[in-house]
Amino acid sequence: MNASPPPSSLRRRRRALGVLAVAALCGGILAAPGAVAADGDPAPEQIVNGDFSAGSAPWWSTANAPVAVVDGRLCADVPGGTANPWDAIVGQNDIPLVAGEAYTLTYTASSTVPLSIHTNVQMATDPYTADLSATDQIGAEAAVHTHVFTASADQDAAQVAFQVGGGAKAATFCVDDVSLRGGAEPPVYEPDTGSPVRVNQVGYLPKGPKTGTLVTDETDPLPWALKAADGTTVASGTTTPGGEDPTSRQNVHTFDFSDATATGDGFTIAADGQVSEPFSIRADLYDSLRSDSLAYFYQNRSGIAIDADLVGEEYARPAGHLGVAPNKGDTDVPCQAGVCDYRLDVRGGWYDAGDHGKYVVNGGIAVAELMDTYERTLTADGAEAAELGDGALRVPEHGNDVPDILDEARWELEFLMRMQVPAGQPLAGMAHHKVHDANWTGIPMRPELDPEQRELHPPTTAATLNLAATAAQCARLYAPFDAEFAAQCRTAAETAWAAAKAHPAVYASPADGVGGGTYEDNDVSDEFYWAAAELFTTTGKDTYRQALLDSPVHGDVDAAFPADGGMWWGGTAGLGVLTLATVPNDLTAAQLADVRNVVTTAADQYRAQTEVQLYGVPYAPEGLNYAWGSNSQVLNNMIVLATAADLTGDTGYRDAVLRGADYLFGRNPLNQSYVTGYGERYSQNQHHRFWAHESDPSLPHPPAGSLAGGPNLTAPTSGDPEAAAKLKGCAAAMCYLDDNGSYATNEVAVNWNAPLAYIASYLDDAGDATGPERACRVTYSSHPWNTGSTTTVTVKNTGSKAVTPWSLTWLLPGDQKLSHTWSADIGQYGRTVTATPLSWNRTLAPGASIDFGFNSSRTGPAADPGTVKLNGRACTAG
Repeated sequence: MNASPPPSSLRRRRRALGVLAVAALCGGILAAPGAVAADGDPAPEQIVNGDFSAGSAPWWSTANAPVAVVDGRLCADVPGGTANPWDAIVGQNDIPLVAGEAYTLTYTASSTVPLSIHTNVQMATDPYTADLSATDQIGAEAAVHTHVFTASADQDAAQVAFQVGGGAKAATFCVDDVSLRGGAEPPVYEPDTGSPVRVNQVGYLPKGPKTGTLVTDETDPLPWALKAADGTTVASGTTTPGGEDPTSRQNVHTFDFSDATATGDGFTIAADGQVSEPFSIRADLYDSLRSDSLAYFYQNRSGIAIDADLVGEEYARPAGHLGVAPNKGDTDVPCQAGVCDYRLDVRGGWYDAGDHGKYVVNGGIAVAELMDTYERTLTADGAEAAELGDGALRVPEHGNDVPDILDEARWELEFLMRMQVPAGQPLAGMAHHKVHDANWTGIPMRPELDPEQRELHPPTTAATLNLAATAAQCARLYAPFDAEFAAQCRTAAETAWAAAKAHPAVYASPADGVGGGTYEDNDVSDEFYWAAAELFTTTGKDTYRQALLDSPVHGDVDAAFPADGGMWWGGTAGLGVLTLATVPNDLTAAQLADVRNVVTTAADQYRAQTEVQLYGVPYAPEGLNYAWGSNSQVLNNMIVLATAADLTGDTGYRDAVLRGADYLFGRNPLNQSYVTGYGERYSQNQHHRFWAHESDPSLPHPPAGSLAGGPNLTAPTSGDPEAAAKLKGCAAAMCYLDDNGSYATNEVAVNWNAPLAYIASYLDDAGDATGPERACRVTYSSHPWNTGSTTTVTVKNTGSKAVTPWSLTWLLPGDQKLSHTWSADIGQYGRTVTATPLSWNRTLAPGASIDFGFNSSRTGPAADPGTVKLNGRACTAG
């Protein structure tokens, strides 16, 4: 499957074509010399009456911002209280542009009240495609602003527009000496990469691998030294020359200080006369990242006010899209014309990315990976649930006896089920593909201020199978906490599966990209496999088993986990494989072994990539075609590695996960941590309509724990004006800008932060990278009879201390139900079984064993329960 998804690229490209879409230039201003033609004469002037010596014509303004020439300047009375920059504009039309020609725009401006304006050179009609879209800060003192850009197409009648609205207070904006000349030499963009000594700027686990990369022209080994915060040398060695790194075109060396045993903060690596950014060596490096990465989802909830007590004043906001003016709301949404004649309440869910659209196929993989993060705590040795539990995370549902991570996932799951076509309607049971604005909105745009009509888009097979898969997973995970909701999920899942089987080839249109992304996907074999895997694991029904075994995806490593890419929203088979490999189900032992072999084979490929690539990244796309959202693919590959580590106990897989974390947090060609708030040099201007400080200083930067999409080789040709201006010819891993306007490299998205949350939880569990001591052994013996089975469980305390009281937990495969029990108090909640002592066997002494048992119904052969935990710690199978 293609690891560089063209549907996502098309989707992001169309964001650039939105009505008056805004993209900020990095740093606000690019200075350049005056425009000069090839013969040395000044290039032709395209602005008419830029000094206003002939009055105001042909300049124009919106009706709410009347203009007049005052003291030789054009001054506009800008109203206060408008919502958007484009609500008040001063501009000039009929500007000719020549494709491929470089231009310099300069002007002098001041304002009686500080303004953050958008300066655009763009089409004068819909879709208002911009060749220049910059944010300028205008103050009381007149200042010169200069921008250089290259025209993307021939135009006879382009437009220069100063978008001056969006301010809280009325102001007088004055402009003078406006000039637009062709023939300018675009400045060469040189990224600031800081120190050539590249390390994980967050740090390293004490007993994990510790590696870095040095950029240097030297070809012979060089000495390096690990320095403590006080400057003393605590370890040293020599680098290994690696030659040219193809992802960056940099000549690099690598170095390894894994043997260093010191712990603390403020370490640096000195090499080749240069010093790295500081970092820590500690076991608790990722404790806060687990919480911060999950808080991202609450802050992007639709239909609920975001509470300052949970997120801080600067991130608090009113509820969006509940029908409070100017919102049209998501509580009574019509379909696009000709799609349906009903309306749906589709409130809730998460905003997809930098815009306010909500997409079932993107929300599907995101909510699945949040549920996977929780489900891992039920199945994996060393995975701890406490930090995901009730009261642990920043969600408003504290105190309901439900793990907070499931409270967060439920917000999206309820939205996904609201997108299901009602009974009695054509295509009943299928899911609408998406809901979003009828027209694009620009940056900035707080969700409660969005004035556009919301529309439901046609149902699709891909969306329906996303609903089937996630609702099936919901059914088994929520059963211990809310049986009614779990039953609702199961009904929605089985209804969606039946609808998808009846309509297996209903695809999203690639032309449906106005106001939102298209997310078209014409191969849904992977979604059918994922949905079947989740339904089979939850229900044990043979219908779903056969769908799995008959799928062309089953057993195909490259279909599930492409070696040159990874899982993504359009390639979800791997999600099903991971569930089958880790969650107890009714596959035979041989079938389970085959599924787990798919996981470890893929993990071997990704581990090898971390070992041979000079920046240690588990990602090697064919042709170095770093995809849109490449960081999410790195993280999804890390999930495969983490799962292989959980299944096998092989620390080599864990080490590969840690090398992937090194890449994300600074050991990369740009010396850039891609997660806000983590590291010394981190992304902080991601593309988002509310977290848009670079475009509007009154708005916040993204909060800690927000992942930037990352390098994108297609960015310069994607329609992203910032990437087009600065990244032409960039090396694959260098195709990135920390710029609010660069949606192709720097957007945030729910399906990018979800794998970050999973890996943050894994890394925090890893702690000192040794895993918890196993102090118990469990023998689980089932004997089938007719339609039931009798199971005996023996638990032995292999530790040195008595366990009192004890509690044993595990998952029942398929749809098994307990009946008669003995020698323990045994309860079942959904698929989760908990055994606790009776009065006479309350204490489990060192070396002692306790036996208990139960009868259960079964729908297939008796199966291994997977991980069994004693008081939260995994036991060895015996």
